[in-house]
Amino acid sequence: MRSSSSESSEVRRQLRSRFRPSQWLQNWRGDLTGGLTTAVVALPLAMAFGVTSGAGAIAGLWGAIVLGLIAAPLGGTPSQVSGPTGPMTVIMAAIIASMVQNYGTGTGLALAFTVALVAGLFQVIFGVLRLGQFIVQMPYSVISGFMSGIGGIVLVLQLPVMLGLTLRGSVPEILAGVWRELGNVNATALAIGLITFAVVRLYPKRFNSVLPGPLVALVVVTALSMLLAPEALPRLGEIPQGLPELRWPQLGIGDVRVLGGYALTLAVLGSIDSLLTSLVADNITRTQHDSDRELIGQGVGNMAAALLGGLPGAGATMRTVTNVQAGGRTPLSGMVHSVVLLVVTLGAGGLASVIPLAVLGGILVNVGIEIVDWNFLRRAPRLSVMATALMWLVLLLTIFWDLVTAVVVGVFIANVLTIKGQAEALERKTRRFEGGRHYEDLNNQEQALLEQLGSDVVLLSLQGPLSFGASRYLTQLLTVSSMYRTMLLDLGAVTNLDVTASLAIDSLCRDAAKQGRQVLIAITDGEQRQRIERLQLERNSAVRCVNSRREALNLLCSEAAQQQ
Repeated sequence: MRSSSSESSEVRRQLRSRFRPSQWLQNWRGDLTGGLTTAVVALPLAMAFGVTSGAGAIAGLWGAIVLGLIAAPLGGTPSQVSGPTGPMTVIMAAIIASMVQNYGTGTGLALAFTVALVAGLFQVIFGVLRLGQFIVQMPYSVISGFMSGIGGIVLVLQLPVMLGLTLRGSVPEILAGVWRELGNVNATALAIGLITFAVVRLYPKRFNSVLPGPLVALVVVTALSMLLAPEALPRLGEIPQGLPELRWPQLGIGDVRVLGGYALTLAVLGSIDSLLTSLVADNITRTQHDSDRELIGQGVGNMAAALLGGLPGAGATMRTVTNVQAGGRTPLSGMVHSVVLLVVTLGAGGLASVIPLAVLGGILVNVGIEIVDWNFLRRAPRLSVMATALMWLVLLLTIFWDLVTAVVVGVFIANVLTIKGQAEALERKTRRFEGGRHYEDLNNQEQALLEQLGSDVVLLSLQGPLSFGASRYLTQLLTVSSMYRTMLLDLGAVTNLDVTASLAIDSLCRDAAKQGRQVLIAITDGEQRQRIERLQLERNSAVRCVNSRREALNLLCSEAAQQQ
């Protein structure tokens, strides 16, 4: 039988082999098709995200080009395609708006891209520290509320675009501005936006692998808009041509705290976004990704994109699924996607100037709707009232307050609920057996031994995790006043023993020694036993550790017989 360590080594060996360039050409036809198809999907989305961020369409395009080109070979999910995403764009839009408002357009944009650069560095550090396995271990109700909130923000940000208005700011500011400007709505822009949304939404999904709906909407509706007067509705305008200029980071000592907070937010969100997409890719391709390598690849890609003035991004679910469905399986597909976007940007960027902003808004309205977790919104009330309330709290905080606050509050409340649940489970599963009585929960031999010992012995059987949340109940349970001389503490069914619970047991043993009582601790798990031994409880003559409950009962019966 193979050991777990050898199996882990085999998994790592297989992962490494999949990332070798020599393996990429084995599926080159499928990767070329996947990369080309994905680039067609990514083109309108990249421009739309760039406009929404406030950095311009070209920033979205260069973000998709650079991040996709670097994250694909360096990342840990072979079939993943990276680029600007809805959640990352929402954060970046808030950062750009804040920096421009405080420092002016030139310096503000430079500082915003410095934030993106530092965020990429944080992601690399996450990967080096092997934190990938922990980042996505967040309660689903929090993730769902957060992602649905992001979807809501995307929808609100497109409201003024669809209405032909020029409004920016937070969600409350935009909603208030739209209400004030209802009399100035551009009906033509609204019609163009609604037509675009309808084309994307109603486009047959079976045709997406041949010609993606967003691209069809972009080309067809833009062509229709050319029948209108140029000034009839806002258009994208000229996109800068040629290669991008380097944006060197600007960071003053006084800006470290603010920029560092923004960067950490961007890094954590980008990591969650990418790793969730990696899980989706794993489910489709029946493979296993390398979380830590994925974070390093995303981080390096975001750093390079920021230096070239491109939007930061993450693994994009829609583009990754499109890539896999079109045949993409290796990092070559993600690189092909970026090369195609590069050729289009350098060769045909001038044609994009006539694209109505409402067309990009209509495309992103569909993106916002797709981001909302409608499935969980419908099912949550049937699963748990508390989970539903938590999800809605995170959703509303994300939209109307602050994304960081939403996640922090959500995780804190979720942890409190988890701890409460563990404490209640401990109370339900804990069994107290007194010697000299009959209990059906014990087997015949243990029952006979306990009856033989009489009322001087009490057996406490604990089950499940013993965490700091359960320590209060544990202390109350262990210090219950009872006339016994020996306590047998059975930890055989305990799945986790944390420091606080260990200290509660230590306190019990000290109190027992002062009262002239003895304590036997039955513990089978090696790691938990080491933790108990590090407390040096057995230095106290009243405390002994044994391997099982049966061994403890036999030992007590033997000692009782010798005393007689």
